[in-house]
Parts: sequence; structure tokens; C-alpha cells
Amino acid sequence: MEKNTNNMDIDKKAIGQRIREEREKLGLSREEFAEIIELSDYYVGQLERGERQMSLTALVKVVNCLHVSLDYLIFGKPLYNDCYAHDAHDAYDSNNDTDINSLLKKCSPKELELFKKLIKTILPYLCEN
Repeated sequence: MEKNTNNMDIDKKAIGQRIREEREKLGLSREEFAEIIELSDYYVGQLERGERQMSLTALVKVVNCLHVSLDYLIFGKPLYNDCYAHDAHDAYDSNNDTDINSLLKKCSPKELELFKKLIKTILPYLCEN
């Protein structure tokens, strides 16, 4: 049987590396990430090491939580011009940063840790439509 050369090979190890990198950018542990996407941390570890291929359901949960496109996760670069969280720094308004920083400077270390946890928890759900 002849191999179809039009199909792109899926590099599970590269996908796993991108999952790990994006998860770490969000400051999430593997356990926190697994809890948010409702998968076991063992399964997430297998994905990050490229040992397993994701189901479509798992793939959708991962890209929604990480705020990346399917194109980026699978191929390593966006194939379309949609804006995702990892692109957002280009369109970021620095005035908002100043406002946020001035508010955060008034917080205690305990309050800052609470805000950090809240952001980690809420961020994966912001782009769900």
C-alpha cells in the first residue's frame, strides 16, 4: 500500500513540548493543569512526553485552557491570523499595565498569591464561547 504524502506527520513529542511550555508560561503545575482540563496528571505527563496521542475532546480542552490555536499546538506555528493569548503581548496597552501594577502594589503577599491563583483558575475559561 502506498503512503499518502499529502498527510502531514504529527510529531507527538513536539506537541507535548509545546503543551509543557505553554502550561509553564501560565505558571500552572501539571497537577493544576490536569485538574482544570479534567484529565489525570499521569495522562497529561504522557502527553507532554509525547507518549500518547490525544483524543479530540482532550485536544479541545488543552487548546482552550492554554489559549493557543490548534495550528500552533500541532504544527508549531499559527497557520491563520487569529489572535491568541501567546500573541496578545503585541496588542497590549501599557497603560493597563500601570493601572494593574499600582493596584497590586497595595496588596499584601497573601493577597497577591490569592490573585495569582484566581487568574490561573479563570484564564482558561475566558475564551470559551
